Amino acid sequence: MRELVLASTSQYRKLLLARLALPFDVRAPDVDEIAKPGEGPPELAARLASEKARTVTDPGAIVIGSDQVASVGGQVLRKPGSHDAALRQLAACQGRMAVFDTAAFIIDNRHQRCWQTTDRTEVYFAELGRDVLDAYLRREQPYDCAGGFKAEGLGIALFSRIRSDDPTALLGLPMIWVASTLREAGLDPLGTADSSPASGSR
Repeated sequence: MRELVLASTSQYRKLLLARLALPFDVRAPDVDEIAKPGEGPPELAARLASEKARTVTDPGAIVIGSDQVASVGGQVLRKPGSHDAALRQLAACQGRMAVFDTAAFIIDNRHQRCWQTTDRTEVYFAELGRDVLDAYLRREQPYDCAGGFKAEGLGIALFSRIRSDDPTALLGLPMIWVASTLREAGLDPLGTADSSPASGSR
């Protein structure tokens, strides 16, 4: 097993972590993602990130867990799963601000140390017609993405502006924080990186 483990089934997070050129394994965490009574979006994201990381108990592993919860006016936006659901969700967001709380949790099982963060990204939607939204969804089909869009792709055209301390957080993993924390844990992407194209593959 590699020293670094990403506890996630997300291909987007896998691609983000691969940017650091550190070899890593991927594990699928078995975590119930239902919110607890009274649990707000940032608290839900933070709890799930921690629970995902803690599913990997290998004593020699440094494990990354992450979760993202999108909300508008405190109402959680789910992964739509279908075209009709995505269209309804995007239509309801027009001219409004959506908040994306992206939490990350890193645990060093070797020394029983852990770090956590939650990034708040504010996404301001432009006011677009339903026919435009329908055409966007048919082109990109982002039905497995929170909010129903791909900010790394054509979905960026849906917004009027974005406010965030880390632009990668909106894509699923706050990479500025991850890189800094891994360096503190002893895995320096700039000092020990493996530049092989196969890094992160499994």
